[in-house]
Amino acid sequence: MPALLSLHSEAAPTALLLAIASALLGAYSAYLVIDFRDASRHPRDSKKNSSSPSTHPIQLTDLTSSKLSTIPLAPLQPVRAGVEELIGNTPMVELRSLSAATGCRILAKLELANPGGSAKDRVALAIIEAAEAAGQISPNCGDAVFEGTSGSTGISLAMLASAKGYTAHIALPDDTSTEKVQLLETLGAVVYKVRPASIVDSDQYVNFARRKTNEINAAADAAAAANPEAPRLPRAVFADQFENEANWHTHFKHTGPEIFAQTDGGKLDAFITGAGTGGTIAGVARFLKSTIKRSPGSTPFRVILADPQGSGFYNRIKYGVMYAPTEQEGTRRRHQVDTIVEGIGLNRITVNFQAGEKYIDDAVCVSDKEALQMAKWLVSHDGIFIGSSSAINCVATYRTAKALGPGHTIVTILCDSGSRHLSKFWKEAQTVEPLESLDNL
Repeated sequence: MPALLSLHSEAAPTALLLAIASALLGAYSAYLVIDFRDASRHPRDSKKNSSSPSTHPIQLTDLTSSKLSTIPLAPLQPVRAGVEELIGNTPMVELRSLSAATGCRILAKLELANPGGSAKDRVALAIIEAAEAAGQISPNCGDAVFEGTSGSTGISLAMLASAKGYTAHIALPDDTSTEKVQLLETLGAVVYKVRPASIVDSDQYVNFARRKTNEINAAADAAAAANPEAPRLPRAVFADQFENEANWHTHFKHTGPEIFAQTDGGKLDAFITGAGTGGTIAGVARFLKSTIKRSPGSTPFRVILADPQGSGFYNRIKYGVMYAPTEQEGTRRRHQVDTIVEGIGLNRITVNFQAGEKYIDDAVCVSDKEALQMAKWLVSHDGIFIGSSSAINCVATYRTAKALGPGHTIVTILCDSGSRHLSKFWKEAQTVEPLESLDNL
């Protein structure tokens, strides 16, 4: 018979801990029985699960209780070949506090669930694929993707460029936050810090990116002309997200149809989002307006633009004039739009916005303070941590719901999470008193 381990030996404490852990694990295993019910293996469940065959609820059986707790799992997607295949098909969630406050059903499409963390993943992928289809760039040949952006588009381009065999080159203002620059560089992007300047300045960061693209392509063309037999030099494409129509096309082909499907075949009364490039609202509006049919006499489906203070889109939709009070001589500050909000708002018409302008029915202007209050409200009442443009969308959605009255379904977009807005938007949010009621918004 083996000798018992002496409690005075050095190994005794470890052995004792392992024994205790093993006993506890055994007891816990006996306490909970996890039964993955698969309709294919349990014929008795096949009818119940026929409408959603990929949903396998986990049955947690507490052996000390007669009650059975069922936690349904969301439908699982098949294994994807790369990060680009994870883009799109984002989930939709009800914002319960806004629904309760308005009597409407308020739904938010979580574009922040894309692998790069924002709706810009869709745009970046569409632009790269369009450039590939046109023969402008080829993967793993040293080719590059250029863009002038200080927002989420640069992050999405950097992620996808690395995944697809390119290098992203991002030009941005030299006062862009350190954490954003570090993120771009970590994702493999080459970053150019450019002094802030007007869009008409040739050295403005967007124009800088365009010029660098042209220089690379001119060198490649000259080399090919001089010696057609020489190895191909690297080429580049300028993403040009504001004017590149691949932007709104991807929202027409994907985001719009997803919203239609997630609302049981377009059972919604309004779609609300902001506009930066204008691609999201143009593409989604064009699709939903062409697809949702209303019977005579029923409430028409409406598309409403959410706009931050200082942007000209609100007046463009309401009065047909692209103008904001900050455009007055001597009142405009450095930024394109005088707001703490990033990602939406502009004082010029883009090609992408023009593609959907006639499909927009109304606009709601939201102040910085209202956006900050809404962001704090959602994080404390719904547990949803959003960025500044998403907060603008939610204020406009709340106002629209109150105007329409109870019983309507409204969809908006949550563009990205608050984690990208900590040093600016959420820092400012800490100075704002939380709302006791949305009636005070």
